[in-house]
Amino acid sequence: MVYEEDKFYLVRSDILPEAMKKTIEVKALIERGKVNSVYDAVKQVDLSRSAFYKYRDAVFPFQAMVKERIITLFFHLEDRSGTLSNLLAIVAKAGGNILTIHQTIPLHGKANVTISLNTSAMKQDIELLIQQLKRLDFVDRVEILSSGA
Repeated sequence: MVYEEDKFYLVRSDILPEAMKKTIEVKALIERGKVNSVYDAVKQVDLSRSAFYKYRDAVFPFQAMVKERIITLFFHLEDRSGTLSNLLAIVAKAGGNILTIHQTIPLHGKANVTISLNTSAMKQDIELLIQQLKRLDFVDRVEILSSGA
């Protein structure tokens, strides 16, 4: 199965629909702790909650996207108790902020795991981390599926 890659566009704010602009305002209010809830934030900027939830994961200020460094890693692991938690602990110790995890059902004692992580606060180089992960006895394969700024 092939998935189409998400496409991103840089768009001037003056041509964005009002609901998208207000969604960014709501997100800023929440991030800065200026409001107690989503309800309070959307009420303050005169936006419906449904519009906020529709756009919240789709619109970002340009500065937020530039500072994020996201990488997606694919692992082929042996199906043993604690392997995934050990792998995640190593990534966390390196300073990687895990964003998503997807694991297939193990077949023939092996499972595929895909992890997306933000590397902007990592304490060590990503190549060094990958080498460390490849050396784990329960890891058969590690691949970088995607990386972007």
